[in-house]
Amino acid sequence: MKIKCSKQNLLSALNIVSKAVSTKTTMPILECVLIEVYSDSIKLTANDLELGIETVLDGTVIEMGKIAIEAKIFMDITRKLPDSEIYIESTPDCKTIIRCEKAKFVISSKSGEDFTELPVIERQKSITISQFTLKEVIRQTLFSISDNENNKLMTGELFEVKDNKLTVVSLDGHRISMRNIKLKDNSDDVRVIVPGKTLSDLSKIINGGVDDMVTIYFAQRHIVFEFNETMVVSRLIEGEFFKIVQMLSMDHKIKVSINKKEFLDCIERASLLIKESDKKPIVVSIKDDNMMYLKVDSFMGSMDEEIEVKKYGEEIIIGFNPRFLTDVLRVVDDEEIHLYMRDSKSPCIIRDDEENFVYVVLPVNINVGAY
Repeated sequence: MKIKCSKQNLLSALNIVSKAVSTKTTMPILECVLIEVYSDSIKLTANDLELGIETVLDGTVIEMGKIAIEAKIFMDITRKLPDSEIYIESTPDCKTIIRCEKAKFVISSKSGEDFTELPVIERQKSITISQFTLKEVIRQTLFSISDNENNKLMTGELFEVKDNKLTVVSLDGHRISMRNIKLKDNSDDVRVIVPGKTLSDLSKIINGGVDDMVTIYFAQRHIVFEFNETMVVSRLIEGEFFKIVQMLSMDHKIKVSINKKEFLDCIERASLLIKESDKKPIVVSIKDDNMMYLKVDSFMGSMDEEIEVKKYGEEIIIGFNPRFLTDVLRVVDDEEIHLYMRDSKSPCIIRDDEENFVYVVLPVNINVGAY
């Protein structure tokens, strides 16, 4: 195997596939990146058995073959090389020679035949959306997955295709995030749970705009994302996702419309007085004078602030974990948002009129009489 490529192209390809390199394994081959050289293409692959990524390296084929190189040392060497042409070749005794200008490295490698190939996925059910949309959907939902491995379903996101619409849902027991995307083409109904880690890694390597597309293929145990010349294959989380319809269809008695930036700025100021360990709530009072009063009283001090709102319905006093509100407000792009509430013990729903996004935040128990 022998190839020639630029440092920039090699580093870009390595940054993509490295997201699927295993860091905790008893199988050394999973710590490697596979280079496969064909007559007309150079392919890099990494696979940790849960997530696999394959991308095409833009370079020149000199001699066909394949070799597996330990990913960390490969990336470290590439970063330190001059910004010039890099020559990579393998030897029959599983050594890899890396040359760039006057630098030459010879490192131990592994046979490409020992590398675990990516699973072959049946590509019957699929949807196509823009890379920009997928990246935004992940950004606007990933924050509310759980990091508690004891409940595996909460560490992933529901991807449901139904009635020509993609719905993405995440939850952690305290809040729910949901995004709805209308699809242009007719699609088969699908309901799968995608690991949060897969989506996090995916969002880091997707860099296309609204005109750059990604095709998503759904299989029984896997999901595939294809874009540019990259393929991401991930195992799915098995099980039945939580039914959230009842919570989303809650009758509300209060609707509040508020400027998002003012609301976010106020909560962030209040959060300066709240340590995570204190678990002190921010208390929100909404009165008939079309004003929202926010109050924090913690060990560090107290703060009061008021914001003008449009209120429809009854008055309410309700407490929230401020981080749960700021997480939502930071990912919503609308200038004005709408809050729907029933009482101080029922969830608060934040959504737009078209329900392109829906967020549910559970309140914190407070002594309403004290406020």
